[in-house]
Amino acid sequence: MAGADVFDRYAREYDCWFDRHPELYRAEVNTVRRLLPTVGIGIEIGVGTGRFAVPFGIKFGIEPSRRMAEIAQGRGLTVCQAMGEALPFPDGRFDFALLVTVICFVGDVPVLLREVWRVLKPSGRLIVGFVDRNSALGQLYESRKESDQFYHQARFYSAAQVGAYTLQVGFDRLEFCQTLFGLPGERPESEPVRDGYGEGAFVALSAEKIQ
Repeated sequence: MAGADVFDRYAREYDCWFDRHPELYRAEVNTVRRLLPTVGIGIEIGVGTGRFAVPFGIKFGIEPSRRMAEIAQGRGLTVCQAMGEALPFPDGRFDFALLVTVICFVGDVPVLLREVWRVLKPSGRLIVGFVDRNSALGQLYESRKESDQFYHQARFYSAAQVGAYTLQVGFDRLEFCQTLFGLPGERPESEPVRDGYGEGAFVALSAEKIQ
């Protein structure tokens, strides 16, 4: 997972983004919530500062950045400093796994997803939240990433690409939903969540582990 040193240096700045943009944060939480299981043992991979695990009641996280992990631990999470591509758990440990804005920082997405598949129980769920490269905001991020301290090393993917990766490693029964329609300054005060993808900048995908 690339860029952990950047998140170590700017962990507080990253965390403050959610306070500066509460409407965007709320929309992303609502989108993930639509697909997230309500029962079972879950883990967030790339838990960051805990901004998604906490509202969903997820207790366990994996995070390569030491400073980000410390902030998440301060929010009551149990966090292991490790890489998502080499998860320190036995096979079939979790009922679901959440990854939010993580795959854009991973060098080999199929390797990461195969590890997630391994630690999920049969019929376990993978939930991925990401910025759709084909959206207007995704294109804006792509054009500006060279000057962005966080996204400089990022690689954005389209929703179709992320779906193809999940199928490739053995997941099935994909579901999508989306939010953040239009560019900054063009959005309504309250962001809706809609099924599918192709319009919203932030997309959530749910997929099931099929044996």
